[in-house]
Amino acid sequence: MSKIHLQIDGRDVDAEEGMTILETARSVGIHVPTLCHHEELEPYGACRICVVEVDAGGRKGLVAACVRPIDQNMVVTTRNEKIDNIRKILVEQFLAHAPDSEVLLGLAEEYGADKDRFEKQSTFCILCGLCVRYCVEVKKKNAIGFYDRGSTREIKFIPELAAKECKDCKGCFPLCPTSYLQAAYHLTEALAFPSTTSVGRGSGHSK
Repeated sequence: MSKIHLQIDGRDVDAEEGMTILETARSVGIHVPTLCHHEELEPYGACRICVVEVDAGGRKGLVAACVRPIDQNMVVTTRNEKIDNIRKILVEQFLAHAPDSEVLLGLAEEYGADKDRFEKQSTFCILCGLCVRYCVEVKKKNAIGFYDRGSTREIKFIPELAAKECKDCKGCFPLCPTSYLQAAYHLTEALAFPSTTSVGRGSGHSK
């Protein structure tokens, strides 16, 4: 592969053709925040928290660093007032759904976000898709998926598959930026198989 020369935050960088802005920035120690990105998964570009500004051939624009490939002589800015404000607003919106997320609270502190700016929705899910994509792309089990669209979109475990496939896996749990998945899974398992998940509760007497 040929080398691509570009500039990130005033630093000259040489990288491999086909790399994304995010990969290139991280390869030289430049931090770009992400919520929906994971090295084992295909780039998704859902959360937009990795937004950066690019100047490619005189054309400026805002792009998601995790999905945008680098171009020859591209100039990338990972932080400025405009970028920080976009990230701030995104974090504030996410916090309306997951107000206790340590990851989001850390970003709120970094970007000066107001965690109470938007009315709380209490879904505890920001639809980053990490769990769904991990189950499909890595584990190939399809035990969790997206349901509905727009404002009613949510992720759900498929009870019969989850109870069978997830008990000894739970590989998606540590990926969740809101720590929501564990509770969701155990609730799903309890609803799908109440007789098995209730063993050991109550009087403690066996038949």
